[in-house]
Amino acid sequence: MTITTMTAEAADVRLAPDRSATAVPFEAPYGDLESRVMAVATAAADNAAAVDRDARFPAEAFAAARNQGLLGLMVPNDLGGEGASVADIVDICYRLGRACSATGMIFAMHQVKVACIIRHGIGSAWQEQLLRRLVREQLLMASSTTEGQAGGNIRSSEAPIAYDGTRISLERQATVISYGEHADGIVTTARRNADAPAADQVLAVFLKDDYTLERIMPWDTLGMRGTCSLGFVLRATGDREQLLPVAYEKIHTQTMVPSAHLMWSGVWAGIAAGSLDCAQKLIRTQARKSGGTLPSGAAHFVKAKSSLATLRSLIASTLRQYEAIAHDEAALTAMEFQTRIALTKVEASELAVTIVMGALRACGLTGYRNDGPSSVGRYLRDILSSPLMINNDRILSNLAAASLMAPVATGLRD
Repeated sequence: MTITTMTAEAADVRLAPDRSATAVPFEAPYGDLESRVMAVATAAADNAAAVDRDARFPAEAFAAARNQGLLGLMVPNDLGGEGASVADIVDICYRLGRACSATGMIFAMHQVKVACIIRHGIGSAWQEQLLRRLVREQLLMASSTTEGQAGGNIRSSEAPIAYDGTRISLERQATVISYGEHADGIVTTARRNADAPAADQVLAVFLKDDYTLERIMPWDTLGMRGTCSLGFVLRATGDREQLLPVAYEKIHTQTMVPSAHLMWSGVWAGIAAGSLDCAQKLIRTQARKSGGTLPSGAAHFVKAKSSLATLRSLIASTLRQYEAIAHDEAALTAMEFQTRIALTKVEASELAVTIVMGALRACGLTGYRNDGPSSVGRYLRDILSSPLMINNDRILSNLAAASLMAPVATGLRD
């Protein structure tokens, strides 16, 4: 893979600071994408238990991801990337989630931010330079959308962007920034200015040299411990070019929400698959020891595996629709698609929990224990986060009025 450099389009344009002199240069990896993903998944699986136990960042997995060039996959070819599709990324999310929940979720959150920059930042010299650097240096981008009293309401921001000539600054109480201390940059929502209403937002990109993080909230949770989603006061400064040149409202509906719901769903399906791997191995072992007689847990396994097929079909179907209308702004913002993508998140998260519970029932007490190779405990604790990431109750409440007004289908082909 050939990576070229970019020059400024105008002398007065400030570009993303280049730290390549101190960073390890990216070299195109050998092998196809399948083998590269497998290498990262192996590193993730080997360290998943320790990541969960110690609530630490999955450093080994992301060292492998950088070495395999996975962080810049979506960047277009003409900016040095591989131009991977959303479908490619969702599939990788599934594979990494199957190996390590935290690794899969961090990878997904990073790629959601990259997707936003690609779709809405192309044409900005600063943003294009950032994308080139992201490929070359394999930068990891974190997300800051949860803030203060707004909680998980991504479409409301308290902290405004302040302006001083061509410079900008931001200080926000970010109650969650997943893997913030381990990222190379943060992509954050903010109010457009001090006079703007909370829903008039922009999306800003800050690199590590642009900001400081002051811890304000710990991260001691039931599951997803390795995402290291602490709370911080984020204090950042930069140039106006670091604001994406499109209102966040458009970014939210066209890219942020569809990408997040699809990529997260891929991770959750992967977690569910990982729990079924444990159940399948245990049931096969039990059957061999009993001369081929299947244990009672086999029935739960069959049902859970069927539910996984349903979940994978749900994600694939919504993904096909999204890719079919990806360049049609009217279709993307239509109530029909926005409802479908939101309900995909709800259904995927709830079905994934059901599948992992099925795997636990298939394994019985052996799966309930934390001290054996057939333990399902980590998968269950991690998957229980899925209905809470953008709370399903909030989503369903927001959709209730529109759903009540729409007719119920009268036939299977409607």
